Amino acid sequence: MPTAITNGRSVIEDAHIYDLVCVGFGPASLAIAVAIHDQAISARVLYLERQREFRWHGGMLLPDTKMQISFLKDLATLRNPRSHFTFLNYLHSKDRLVAFTNLSTFLPLREEYNDYLTWCASHFEDDVRYGQETLEITPGHATSGPVQSWEILSRDVVTDQRTTVQARNIVIAVGGKPRMPATLSEASLHPPIIHSSAYSTTIPKMLAQKRSACHAAIVGGGQSAAEIFNDLQSRFGKVSVTLYTGDSALRPSDDSPFVNEIFDPHRVDEFYDLPENAQKDTLHRNRATNYGVVRPELLDRLYELMYHQRLHEPDESKWQHKIMPRTAVVGYDQPADGRARLKLKNTLDGSISLSETAFDWIIVATGYVRDAHVTMLEASKDLLETGKYDVGRDYKVRYRKDAVADGCGIWLQGCCQDSHGVGVIKHPSIVSLD
Repeated sequence: MPTAITNGRSVIEDAHIYDLVCVGFGPASLAIAVAIHDQAISARVLYLERQREFRWHGGMLLPDTKMQISFLKDLATLRNPRSHFTFLNYLHSKDRLVAFTNLSTFLPLREEYNDYLTWCASHFEDDVRYGQETLEITPGHATSGPVQSWEILSRDVVTDQRTTVQARNIVIAVGGKPRMPATLSEASLHPPIIHSSAYSTTIPKMLAQKRSACHAAIVGGGQSAAEIFNDLQSRFGKVSVTLYTGDSALRPSDDSPFVNEIFDPHRVDEFYDLPENAQKDTLHRNRATNYGVVRPELLDRLYELMYHQRLHEPDESKWQHKIMPRTAVVGYDQPADGRARLKLKNTLDGSISLSETAFDWIIVATGYVRDAHVTMLEASKDLLETGKYDVGRDYKVRYRKDAVADGCGIWLQGCCQDSHGVGVIKHPSIVSLD
């Protein structure tokens, strides 16, 4: 590959023009790869992935945690039950199909589903460049007329070497960036403030190095916060855990059959055609399916753990593990010993107090921001039809008709909830069908 000099850096230029480049190689891009394979589409396709190997939510692969959606909503089954890439065929290939049926469940362990996705990804290794972080996407070098292709600049996460590739079409499916509360995002490294997405790759190692009792705070009231709260007290006896949530209680997720129909593929069409105010109202009504909620069986487990403490100690202030409702974390105070006391706001009366406990770690489980495309596409902002990254029903970014040629475009995945509904965030099966 030829090398050019850009802004003082050497940049490797890939001379190929790809029909499609997918930025990110998680479930959405993997579903696209499977669909292209199953339909025997002849195309030059490349996938760029920041991680150095395939791994799905690696920071939250906790022991005994299960999927929240049916395995039938995998990468292929709803589109083509005969596909090689169904979850059932994966089980068959691993000689576990019969044993799995004896479990009588639609919800496999999360670590098994990660293995399924990794198995699928292994079929496309020749088309994936791991360890490549995409920095920007710019219009191709055309002397005049509409954009005919795009140029993708990426960097090797190990060597920092820059590379450019060209493509007629691009899918951006990089997932979300950890959302850190502004009051905690500027904190120093002591004590560590860790997002839940890095929990299982950091906290267990730190705890293994601790010989004395320690204290951890969890900020958040959703599934991730509850799973971490359960995991810490189940596996690490020397840690005391306090979970803070601004809500009045941990609330159950709703996956009852009628509510679950909002994830049916045809519901995307219905949602997309709604007026904007109706879309916002529908998203608000559907929050209990996915945001700030906990699966009922985990809530039952946590309540039993709390009750067991009450059995032996009526005074809640003396419990090793605590859930503090109506308490928002709004800052921290760091004493000389490197631990932190949290500034707490009572969400009922607005009063501010300081936590009695000084924490060794603060684990933030406050979700994700899904706007990575805005930075990547800055160079083509002037070509947008409305000045915003609006997408069509097919997820294609709406550029002006005179600005981008037919057969050339950019599609967004994993960040279109406002226009397509909650299903496109939670279910890769919808991507495969679309």
